[in-house]
Amino acid sequence: MTKDLDLITIGRSSVDLYGAQVGGRLEDMRSFDKYLGGSPTNMAAGTARLGLRSALLTKVGDEHMGRFIREQLAREGVDVSGVLTDPERLTALVLLGIRDEDRFPLIFYRENCADMALSEGDVDENFIARARAVVATGTHLSHPRTEKAVLKALKLARKHGAKTALDIDYRPNLWGVAGHGEGESRFVESAKVTAKLQSTLHLFDLIVGTEEEFHIAGGSTDTIQALRAVRAVSGATLVCKRGADGAVAFEGAIPASLDDGQTGPGFPIEVFNVLGAGDGFMSGLLKGWLDGAAWPRALEYANACGAFAVSRHGCTPAYPSLKELDFFLERGVKEKALRKDAELEQIHWSTNRTGNWPEMRIFAFDHRMQLEDLTGATPEKIGRFKELCLDACEAVAQGRPGYGLLCDNRLGRRALHRAAGQGLWIGRPVEWPGSRPLELEPELGPDFGGLSEWPAEHVVKCLCFYHPDDDAEMRATQEATVTRLFHAARRNRLEFLLEVIPSKVAAVDNDTTARIIRRFYEIGVHPDWWKLEPMTSDAGWQAACDAIQENDLHTRGIVVLGLASGEEALAESFRAAARFPLVKGFAVGRTIFGAAAEAWMAGHMDDAEALRDMKDRYARLCALWDAARAQREDAA
Repeated sequence: MTKDLDLITIGRSSVDLYGAQVGGRLEDMRSFDKYLGGSPTNMAAGTARLGLRSALLTKVGDEHMGRFIREQLAREGVDVSGVLTDPERLTALVLLGIRDEDRFPLIFYRENCADMALSEGDVDENFIARARAVVATGTHLSHPRTEKAVLKALKLARKHGAKTALDIDYRPNLWGVAGHGEGESRFVESAKVTAKLQSTLHLFDLIVGTEEEFHIAGGSTDTIQALRAVRAVSGATLVCKRGADGAVAFEGAIPASLDDGQTGPGFPIEVFNVLGAGDGFMSGLLKGWLDGAAWPRALEYANACGAFAVSRHGCTPAYPSLKELDFFLERGVKEKALRKDAELEQIHWSTNRTGNWPEMRIFAFDHRMQLEDLTGATPEKIGRFKELCLDACEAVAQGRPGYGLLCDNRLGRRALHRAAGQGLWIGRPVEWPGSRPLELEPELGPDFGGLSEWPAEHVVKCLCFYHPDDDAEMRATQEATVTRLFHAARRNRLEFLLEVIPSKVAAVDNDTTARIIRRFYEIGVHPDWWKLEPMTSDAGWQAACDAIQENDLHTRGIVVLGLASGEEALAESFRAAARFPLVKGFAVGRTIFGAAAEAWMAGHMDDAEALRDMKDRYARLCALWDAARAQREDAA
């Protein structure tokens, strides 16, 4: 069978609920951030970020948290065909926190959880045969049922020529040798645990653990003696993690000192959060191991990935992409608190975003002022009309990728909420309509704290009537608002779309938009998306694209706005824009809904007629864009 997977990890899969407040007890947490959790799950995502073809064998519950794990893993690029659903048990949960520089409390909610129901019958030989390596963790050796599943997977891996690895991952309370409140504990002596681990160590080609984890595996609190006890039953390469002192690898006999093993360079960084650091380390190590790198290079990858993990909040969200790792290894440490390194954090954010949007056909019905001005319009009728707009959007999209909408929460709340989870790209405006200088919708609050209530799939969209020749006071006021908004969006892990329309302010030329783009990058604003008014000249588009790519090689791209243009004018602007790969599509509104809205609000058109009219117009614009894009591809 073709080896289309680099590795399969097996074992724990949970939802981490991470205390959002730092420096307090779990008892005093006011809110929690939700992430992937469980060592094998973290490693599957971490290795996928590094370019490996990763899969996970586990079980999750038939509920919201189980679906979150499966969907988030898929977004990370992990093969989820081995993520099985248990109809009877709940997905495991973990509560974690950052108490101070040395204490990181955590509570495991794993009583009869879904992943501990993994059994021999869940291990499919064809699935295991697809992988170059199988990676197990210690927890699933702690119960007879899950142990049998792991042993079967390891034996099948051997049968099909795959490598095998063990992350000892010793959690005393998950072995029943510490209490529920001892989740932070990393070592409790247990002859029973040592015997169980030693009965399996011969099945592995690579064994990884901290000094304390090798103490339990080797049955001695003397690290050298413990490593020698492990070596006595296993020929695996042993990698011992030493915290701030890095890590060391032993391929053969264990020397008299840890310093005599193979090492890789470490990184002098601030330790902010040790939770999940081992899984980050293991992700980097597996990358080097499966790429055939020498151990010093593999350990360099591992140490770097561990450094990222200990410097950031959360486990999986902290791990680097391959581009980020390469950048870091080439440039080095500039700020010991890596999460405060603006250049590095921008690469981290932009190369780890999930979702793929190579085409963007966006129906924009986030208009408020224009609809409120129509004869017969009321807030209730506008809300109902926006639901018709969503109906038209869904009818054209038909569940296909590359479609989306812009909708507001003030007048279009029901449509906005209905759109969730449908696979559509969703942009949500924050600007107060027509404001200049820029003001924001009151729902955001004076501190922009309202963004904390937004779902993760909503993109913050801000329209700013900005011109590079504005007077200094106007520029400063608008730039300050956009900058605060951008950082608030990032803090809330929301993508940001910046729309600029200089032509409504003053005359424009081929360089006007490019000057605006460069200015916003200059003040530290890195939009995920740009929404730009149509330009009919190649020179204008080229200048805008150059300005973006000079500052951000990982931007999502550009969408073209419509300015209520007719279809013929839009077709021309599409043909001009589509010649540039950075332009991903359009975000057009009044061209689609304008005539229907006017007639429907006045009572001259019913729901079915309005829906049909908007659906037809939206479909025609999609066809115009697709034709323009096809023309570019043909020319290429």
